[in-house]
Amino acid sequence: MTSYHSHGEQLLEINGIELCVEAFGDPADPVVVLVAGAGASMLWWDADLCERIAACGRFVVRYDHRDTGRSTCYPPGQPAYSFTDLTRDVLGVQDALGIGRAHVVCQSMFGGAGLILGVDHPDRLASLTFLSSSTGADGLPPPSGDLAMAAEPDSSDAAAVVEYVVAGSRAYAGGSPYFDEAAIRALAEHDVPRARNYSSTLVNHYCVETEGPVRGGFGDIATPTLVVHGDHDPLLPLPHGEALRDAIPGAELLVLQGAGHDLPRPVWDDFVSALVRHTEGHRP
Repeated sequence: MTSYHSHGEQLLEINGIELCVEAFGDPADPVVVLVAGAGASMLWWDADLCERIAACGRFVVRYDHRDTGRSTCYPPGQPAYSFTDLTRDVLGVQDALGIGRAHVVCQSMFGGAGLILGVDHPDRLASLTFLSSSTGADGLPPPSGDLAMAAEPDSSDAAAVVEYVVAGSRAYAGGSPYFDEAAIRALAEHDVPRARNYSSTLVNHYCVETEGPVRGGFGDIATPTLVVHGDHDPLLPLPHGEALRDAIPGAELLVLQGAGHDLPRPVWDDFVSALVRHTEGHRP
């Protein structure tokens, strides 16, 4: 019987650094690579969610970005890499696992990585999914609600850091009825001590200027694309997802009712069903 559970975490040398990578499911199945948002380790792609996708006949890969989780860490405020380097890490993970083409899911700020991959590296993609992301075009609505964060806590006070992460997650949920504080707190209590330096996790991705592709823009993406967006998203309100759909030829939009700038458990059925349909007809 095929197991859909984790194959275990691996520290792999990729692009001259260490990245922590974890896979779920059967390597013979079509590959789905999950790329978390800014400051998010792979733990924010819940293991139960990864197993649920794997159980639908997908080989699921998640990994810790630089400056998150167990991957290579740089001093706070001094990331020695570019956004292009972070994008190349997606391809590096594929290379390390012997994956030629993959179904890549990019969340939030790392929608910029999806853009670069879709325009400059389409040969490495079987499909593309943007989750809680944006084109960044002028005229889109600004963040809604109160997203002002408290001062960054003392990194030596783990409990204060956890509270900071929980408060941020609550704000980004945008008043969603699905916000599960207990679950987020448990995740943060695992994530914070697991990181090499959580102070770097909190700031370094935001120190890096997002770069665009060399060969064009969203209108040049020919890879089959799914856009997924919560209707409660306070950081990037729903028109950002609609703009993505409109900018990418042939893209489809799934609106997650009740979700904010996150992927809460009650919308997993809708998300997984759409992702499986989207990746079914576009096998590597």
